[in-house]
Amino acid sequence: MNKQKMFFRLLVCISIVFIVYAFVYNYVIDPGAETFLSHKTGLTRELNVPVWLNVMYIHVAFACVAMAAGLLNFSKRIFAKSRKFHRLNGYLYFVSVFIVVLTSGYMAPYATGGKIVSIGFNAINIIWPLITIIALVQIKKKRMTQHRNWMIRSYAFCFTNMVLHLITAMVNRGFGLDYPTSYTIGVYGAIVVLLVIPPIVIRLIGDWQVTS
Repeated sequence: MNKQKMFFRLLVCISIVFIVYAFVYNYVIDPGAETFLSHKTGLTRELNVPVWLNVMYIHVAFACVAMAAGLLNFSKRIFAKSRKFHRLNGYLYFVSVFIVVLTSGYMAPYATGGKIVSIGFNAINIIWPLITIIALVQIKKKRMTQHRNWMIRSYAFCFTNMVLHLITAMVNRGFGLDYPTSYTIGVYGAIVVLLVIPPIVIRLIGDWQVTS
């Protein structure tokens, strides 16, 4: 099995597990986000919980759509069967990313950890769509390899929440720091990880070919 196929299969497993977890946790186990909201202290503006929850539901739903759409477009089998589907699915990914970013923009001022965390989220809300636009521009110019590499960079940000909470849990439980501080480290740590890992992946798998 070549590196590209191994990478894709690993990506499929991680993505499916995360999508299932996100839906079950946010819509079944804790639909009121009570655990997460309990960490929000010292907010400088009043939080309208019903509105925030509805925005959060949209945010989670389209984050999962973006993850699924991006994953499908890395499949050689689907690409070979229908380039039209690949193109339309790519636009679905593009739109989903911007909906995720817009909803994140609404929630950022209420972020756990205060203004410094809000700045971190707003940085992600600039970086992710910018990278995605670059990927779109590359395919419009028929630069397939560059398009795929930029899509790898863009797709990495679908895992923002997962990486953020992994780092937060490690810092909070491993080093005993309070949750807001751990969450702050998680946000900025996630930005670094999601910018550093894609170029490493691109180098490891060589000349990226869409794989099945």
